[in-house]
Amino acid sequence: MRKRTLSGMQPSGRLHLGNYMGALANWVKFQDSYDAYFFVADWHALSTNYENTAPIRDYCREMLVDWMAAGLDPERCVIFQQSRVPEHAVLHVLFSMITPLAWLERNPTYKDQQANIADRDLTTYGFLGYPVLQAADILIYKPQAVPVGVDQLPHVELTREIARRFNHLYREVFPIPETPLTEAPKLPGLDGRKMSKSYGNAVFLSDSPAQRWDKVRTMVTDPARVRRTDPGNPDVCPVFDLHKVFSDRATRDEMAAGCRGAGIGCIDCKKRLNAFLDITFTPIHERRQAIARDNAAVEAVLIEGSRRAQQVARATLDEVYDAMGIVPFGN
Repeated sequence: MRKRTLSGMQPSGRLHLGNYMGALANWVKFQDSYDAYFFVADWHALSTNYENTAPIRDYCREMLVDWMAAGLDPERCVIFQQSRVPEHAVLHVLFSMITPLAWLERNPTYKDQQANIADRDLTTYGFLGYPVLQAADILIYKPQAVPVGVDQLPHVELTREIARRFNHLYREVFPIPETPLTEAPKLPGLDGRKMSKSYGNAVFLSDSPAQRWDKVRTMVTDPARVRRTDPGNPDVCPVFDLHKVFSDRATRDEMAAGCRGAGIGCIDCKKRLNAFLDITFTPIHERRQAIARDNAAVEAVLIEGSRRAQQVARATLDEVYDAMGIVPFGN
């Protein structure tokens, strides 16, 4: 049997190139080598956006369309929605009974977001306790591998600690998942900062080829290269950073030499980059347009995927009840 893996994303609308390279491209590969589960983490979206829930439903759909356009196939993996599998919430409650408060208070993300998100009140249990819900999201499917970026390691380590504590207090139910690191290049946005919807500097998977080029041609470059005849420094150029990710070696070498020797202009460099972006993202855009036209089919993917996920989640929860000596409601 193949190892099981699980991952999810909070719905925040359309995905951009950084989301694709940071997670989604790897997910597409995982579905062929793992028993793979991918979920829309809509309850997690409430931890910071509980005052404005209206967009979440549309965000869920937009994100799922992006997933499928990028290559996630519901015939090869399980795609589901967190809120459609209420067993997550039950396991979250049970885990919250055994998780020390100090474990949550030392979560670095909790401290960072408390300091940096000043426009809303994050002094809620939901925000403090979301790592416990995350642990339930993961462990209820008993995955052997939860691939993450290095910034997510503290979160998954807390999941591992909760699994160990449960197994020690009652009996061994949960495997301790491995956390293989995924290599995720940090893509610069149009202004040179990290690509992010919140910065307004993103290129989206849903952008048409024309829209993508309109954005790429406005990207900032080496600020010291004022005129076409000035030599540039590709090491400080966000456009060249994207060449490193998407272009082949011969093109990268040619662009670097042309920049340093003023043999190529910035707009020509951007055109060469855009040609490589077209290879990957124009087919995704075309598939996305076709998928988005069939709302019923998109909804059916979540319904069927959530049904399949719930079968696994119920079986795990039955084991948890038995280990804790709890009689489930209705029995």
